[in-house]
Amino acid sequence: MMDFLFVLWLGKPIWMWLGFHVLIVGLLAFDLGLLHRDKEHEIGVKESLLLTAFYFGLGLAFGGWVWWYFGPQAGQEYVTGLVVEKSLSMDNVFVIAVILSALGIPRAAQHRVLVWGILAAVLLRGLMIGLGAALVHQAHWVLSLFAAFLIYAGLKMLFAKEEDEGDIRDSAVVRFLRRALRITPELHGQRFLVRKTDPKTGKVALWLTPMAFALVLVNGADVIFAVDSVPAIFAITTDTFVVYTSNIFAILGLRALYFALAAMVDRFAYLKTALAFILIFIGTKIVVADTFGLVHVPTWVSLVVTVVVLIAGILYSLWRTRGEAPHAAPVEPRAEIRSRA
Repeated sequence: MMDFLFVLWLGKPIWMWLGFHVLIVGLLAFDLGLLHRDKEHEIGVKESLLLTAFYFGLGLAFGGWVWWYFGPQAGQEYVTGLVVEKSLSMDNVFVIAVILSALGIPRAAQHRVLVWGILAAVLLRGLMIGLGAALVHQAHWVLSLFAAFLIYAGLKMLFAKEEDEGDIRDSAVVRFLRRALRITPELHGQRFLVRKTDPKTGKVALWLTPMAFALVLVNGADVIFAVDSVPAIFAITTDTFVVYTSNIFAILGLRALYFALAAMVDRFAYLKTALAFILIFIGTKIVVADTFGLVHVPTWVSLVVTVVVLIAGILYSLWRTRGEAPHAAPVEPRAEIRSRA
């Protein structure tokens, strides 16, 4: 039995993968079961920032172990991946804020949606990273495709007009889900599922609540953003363990970060521009260093550039919006949830 734990899987012994997932499950249980036993508790900006610091510090501590166990190169790649993924996740936060406010999910209930969303995101990211790792290790040229996609995504983000981005609530997928699923027009506390009579058949059926619908949309948004973030982390390192662990620690802090950023969404108007430059830089680095072999860009340079660009984007946003009172993302009248009934 003990020999099984030392069998290599995706380049690392199984005990490492098991130990990491035990840590993650423990953190989620601690968060949901102990820190937030009161379902009516609303997370404020101060608590959000403290939790963000806690999770980011924990992620850095894990990176310290990676540095000690695997060496400086792996450690630098992990920290760079963590910072890049954390940076890209900020854009995801603003989309989640729109989804939750549009569906009228109260702040006290948003934590529940986000925690279950994170659990689903861990599984979805694992699948996407596994697929990406298989592609990269089978055909190294896939990295060049990732690089080209990152440059394209960065340029698109950089030059896209706000009105061109559209409204996720009016997308074809959302309209289809509203027609195809049984969704109650009103909340039922913090429940995801309820049983009620279907007017169409006259029989008692299982219905989704707006809480469940929000969970579906939040995870759909995460999949969309993962299309950018997964190639970005593979452009930094092809070590699957480093890719996965840095990605998951970035996601864990996303829920905590949400309540702080959502309260000041209008103060970060230029953050998207900084994220666009980060994507373009990472893609260009792969093209210059790996595809053509012109210049080797050390991992620490990628880390420094990412941190400097991110901080510059945040500070410039705060400076341009100085004097404006920070306020939460506007809570619009809850869009009517039209079910197939």
